Amino acid sequence: MESVQAIKQRFGIIGNDPKLNRAVEKAIQVAPTDISVLVTGESGVGKESIPKIIHSLSHRKHGKYIAVNCGAIPEGTIDSELFGHEKGAFTGATQTRSGYFEVADGGTIFLDEVGELPLTTQVRLLRVLENGEFLKVGSSKVQKTDVRIVAATNINMFEAIKKEKFREDLYYRLSTVEILLPPLRDRKEDIHLLFRKFASDFAAKYKMPTIRLTDDAIVLIEKYHWSGNIRQLRNIAEQISVLEQNRVISAGTLHGYLPNIGSNLPAVISASKKEGDFSNEREILYKVLFDMKSDLNDLKKLTMELMQSGNAQQVQKDHEGLIKKIYREEEKDVRFEKPETPTTEVLQIPSPPAPQKEDDKYHFAEEIQVEETLSLHDKELELIKKSLERHKNKRKAAAEELGISERTLYRKIKQYDL
Repeated sequence: MESVQAIKQRFGIIGNDPKLNRAVEKAIQVAPTDISVLVTGESGVGKESIPKIIHSLSHRKHGKYIAVNCGAIPEGTIDSELFGHEKGAFTGATQTRSGYFEVADGGTIFLDEVGELPLTTQVRLLRVLENGEFLKVGSSKVQKTDVRIVAATNINMFEAIKKEKFREDLYYRLSTVEILLPPLRDRKEDIHLLFRKFASDFAAKYKMPTIRLTDDAIVLIEKYHWSGNIRQLRNIAEQISVLEQNRVISAGTLHGYLPNIGSNLPAVISASKKEGDFSNEREILYKVLFDMKSDLNDLKKLTMELMQSGNAQQVQKDHEGLIKKIYREEEKDVRFEKPETPTTEVLQIPSPPAPQKEDDKYHFAEEIQVEETLSLHDKELELIKKSLERHKNKRKAAAEELGISERTLYRKIKQYDL
């Protein structure tokens, strides 16, 4: 069995971090078996190296090795790509096609971004893992395959299972052995080694002197968060190699190539904010309720002021806009006809009984307790009768006093059979 250092040198893996060494060691140990392996870690940490190590050290090393990016294949064609299809199985299937599991029989398949597989494809994959059987799309003939599956993902599988985006039984079949690759920010001593390697490679590629970092620049790259991990570090090294005339890179120069350098602290996002966003319907309902509360408060204010002053005419004059808001203008109310001329139709509010004076104290005595109807219908009828009597049945004068149009008054007379 080859040593960890020999394997790292053979596959171009740079770094001496204990977590990295442990991941390579586990890959070496499981390689001779047919155990399914799940490689986990953030995007850009180099997960694709582990399945290559496993395949090259297994008894399948002379068989085919196929790497499949599950996230890059459209959902409608993923089954056909993996398991093949029969002629005429769907529109455009002009001939029979062999899938990856048929082509890689006796070898290894690396399923990168396996967490992106559709649920229907996950069922098919589970069958392959359990008994090595699969069906081509459009076929009823069961076929056998002997492949070693190594999968990789950068998502939290337990969260995906909880959200029912990934099958729990498939997860446990794939992760017989799980290999975790650490993020670059947890391998601080390896960051400068990787940068030097990339700088040397790009110097040879573009035929120019190799760039190097000053001490303060080394401190800067070791403190940086590197959310894109090794892929991001390689990209930065290539940019600097091509763009900088001065081949000695200071911290100030490097700073210009590191995005969001001031915002590398972890963000705190409350679960309530993620899950408690109001829908449009709820916001509309809340707005209606708030408007209703406002109208109720206005009505209370108007009633209290009327009771305290006892002067309905003055209250109406002072709060004309408020009364319009509460009772609405006739032309905006679907229950009334639109008047011929724009007239504000606000019924007069009856004054409360005048207070009685007795022993220098004002009180309402029995008047407040008199059983009096509170029906708007009865009040409206009473006001119309009084106004018509006062103006000797002259509708125009009565309508002006009541604050409504003559046409509306005429309709009310007919309605109440006056």
